Amino acid sequence: MCDRCGNSYHNIMQASRRGFLKGGAAAMASLAIPAGLLAPKQAAAAGLTTIKATHGAGLCNLGIFIAKERHLTEADGVELDFVVTPTTTDVVTLFGAGMVDISVIPYSNFITLVDAGAPVKMIAGAGVEGCILIGAEGIKSAADLKGKSIGTFQADTLEVLAYDYLAKDGVAFADVDVKYFNTSPELAAAFINGAIDAVCHIEPYATQCLEQRAGATILSDGIDLYGKGYADCVLAARTPLLEENPAAVKAVIKGMLTAQQQSEQDISKALEETAGTYYKSSFEALKLAQSRQPVKIDQRDNNRFFADRSQSMKDMGYVRNLLPPEALDWTLLSEVISENADLYASLKLKTA
Repeated sequence: MCDRCGNSYHNIMQASRRGFLKGGAAAMASLAIPAGLLAPKQAAAAGLTTIKATHGAGLCNLGIFIAKERHLTEADGVELDFVVTPTTTDVVTLFGAGMVDISVIPYSNFITLVDAGAPVKMIAGAGVEGCILIGAEGIKSAADLKGKSIGTFQADTLEVLAYDYLAKDGVAFADVDVKYFNTSPELAAAFINGAIDAVCHIEPYATQCLEQRAGATILSDGIDLYGKGYADCVLAARTPLLEENPAAVKAVIKGMLTAQQQSEQDISKALEETAGTYYKSSFEALKLAQSRQPVKIDQRDNNRFFADRSQSMKDMGYVRNLLPPEALDWTLLSEVISENADLYASLKLKTA
């Protein structure tokens, strides 16, 4: 939530009542709202605009974590204030209801919000690749998964990958036992301990699953289905913030581009700063996993990918309509890139 953009308690409750998520009213009623969320604190430094943000748990969030930890938005007058949520469902609920104004969010959850009528736009990328489907010993193909259990998150990019992998080989989703989990550590533990036969997970947890269950095999890393540079999480913002304070949004985008640059230049230092705090993983496992899920903020080359995945979401029954082109708004990203040519030129992963 932007302190200077006038998101009032009345507006928040109006947003909640409109029910941007399936069963959103019930979800909001049961969600424990973090203390202080409805009464924003003053920015730590005078004159800074505080923007409340949510995020997930995967390496696709590394850019916003580094922007936060290194205060990379403050030179442009913005303080990032994270609202920590227990699950991805809570992230989507808070963002859809307008209790936070920006979020690093799985593209699939963004698609469901748009379909439900939430006033949100995709404004930049966050991380690419890193969605990995892993089978237990003896499972080597889609056909081997028939009658077996697959663990994932509901309506997540991970579930879409599992669906697309099976569909490619003509295996129906109804032919497998899909089990849904709430948190990344819980999902990884279920596979490692043998409670499920396969898992679709993000990094660094996918690497944990591979290393800690004997005989585990990668069935798909997404690249075989989608090609290199496919999206996982993206940066999205609520339309009122985009209209009322675009400069604050540009500060966040610039901060995340700077975070990408810094992580590309010294990934070990970036991972050291986030291991334990944001990732329930050792530094060694993080470093091994990071190469599979790098930061990429400029994802203007993924428009076709997002459109195609919305078709998958529709086929799965999560949305009624395909993602409209106007839901992707790269305007502010393009402005930041134009205004910071040297920064952009220094990036390894980008559209141009």
